[in-house]
Amino acid sequence: MLTCEQTRIVIVDDHPVVHDGVAAQLQRYPDMVVVGRAATGAAAVTVCAAERPDVVLLDLRLPDCLAADVVPELHRVSPGSRILLFTAFPEHAAVAPTLTAGACGILVKHAGSTTLRDAIRSVARTGTFRGEPSASPTAPVTAREYDVLRLVAAGHTNPEIGTELNLSVNTVKTYLRTVMHKLAARNRAQLIANARGQGLL
Repeated sequence: MLTCEQTRIVIVDDHPVVHDGVAAQLQRYPDMVVVGRAATGAAAVTVCAAERPDVVLLDLRLPDCLAADVVPELHRVSPGSRILLFTAFPEHAAVAPTLTAGACGILVKHAGSTTLRDAIRSVARTGTFRGEPSASPTAPVTAREYDVLRLVAAGHTNPEIGTELNLSVNTVKTYLRTVMHKLAARNRAQLIANARGQGLL
């Protein structure tokens, strides 16, 4: 039975074990209730539009889109929802763009149940959460290089990327050359393939 004090939560992750594990942990706390689950960005938008949750636990990497791209859509359909990134890769290059897009903070997936509880309570009450710094390896590309990379993967041209990121075409080309060098790619198709192989997309 719902109470007015309960924080309503939607879990967005394509791994059922994560869904089930998080839901089981949250059942311990009477001030929290899971009201929806989704395995893709598109499904997350649908669920959040219907449920209008207080907090969305959002995996950084989804099968159909990048977290940075789905955050604005979630805010559009459910303006009151606060989004907490939930990832095993806190140093991933996608983290900074996703926070910039409007996520409230980041929680690592190996966090214990009390940390999970505290993070959700913090996001619900204050709109922010800052976890402990991670010792994970540094991401292979910078946040801005990642912005360019994800727009390349979405099929945008250099002028379109420049418009989207408020950069000159020459600056876009510079970022693109740098990220291609870092990922050992000779062309855009190889860049996208190599980025996916390294888990960046």
